[in-house]
Amino acid sequence: MTDSPDAAVREQQPLSPEGPGDDAVSELDPQTRERRAAALARVRTFGDPVLKSRGTEVKSFGPELQGEAAEMISIMRDALGVGLAATQLGIMHRLLVFQAGLDATPSAIVNPELEWLSDDLAIAIEGCLSLPGVTVDVERPLHARVRGRDVHGEPVLVEASGLEARVLQHEIDHLDGVLILDRTEREQRKGALRALREGEAYSPPSTDDDSPTEADGTPEEA
Repeated sequence: MTDSPDAAVREQQPLSPEGPGDDAVSELDPQTRERRAAALARVRTFGDPVLKSRGTEVKSFGPELQGEAAEMISIMRDALGVGLAATQLGIMHRLLVFQAGLDATPSAIVNPELEWLSDDLAIAIEGCLSLPGVTVDVERPLHARVRGRDVHGEPVLVEASGLEARVLQHEIDHLDGVLILDRTEREQRKGALRALREGEAYSPPSTDDDSPTEADGTPEEA
C-alpha cells in the first residue's frame, strides 16, 4: 500500500468481496446459515498450497466448463459471497464468478486479464472466504477493464467501477496465487497471520479519521 495520503482515499464502508462478516452471519436464519456452512466447507482455506498457486489457462470450452461455472455460482451464492475463483475450490484453471452485490446477476469470466486499471485508488477493508474471520485494508484502483471469455468461448469485456472493480481484482489475484494478505501493510499482515494461526478473528485497528462502521461486509463489492 502506498504511504502517500494523496495517492488513495480510504473508503469508510468495510467491504468483503467474497462474503458478509460475522455480525451479519449471526442474524441469518438457521437454513441460510446451514447452506452457507456447507458452501464454505467446499472452499480451500489458509495454509492450503493451492491458494498460492497460479491457475492455468482454460483451452477447452464445453459442457464441463459450463457445469463448473454453474456450481461455482451456486457455492458463491450459498456462501452469500459476491465473488469466487476456481482455485479456491482446488480447480486449477483460470475461471472466476462474480456478482457486484447480492441482487446482481452472477457472471463467469474465463481466462480473465486486467487490461487497464485507473490511477484513482481507494483503500477499503476486504475479507475473503479462504481467510475466515480476517479482514485487512487493501488499496486498489477504483476502475478496471477486464477482458476474457464466457463459458462458451465468446469474448467478454467488462468495464467495472467501485465494488465490481474491486471484486474482479480480488478474484484475479486468487487466480495468480495472490491473497489480500499480500496486498496489505506489514503490521496488518502480521496481525492477520497471527490470528489465522491461532484460530482467532482479526480486523484493522480503527484510526481517528475513520467514522464508525459495521463490520458486516456490506458492499458499497464487491
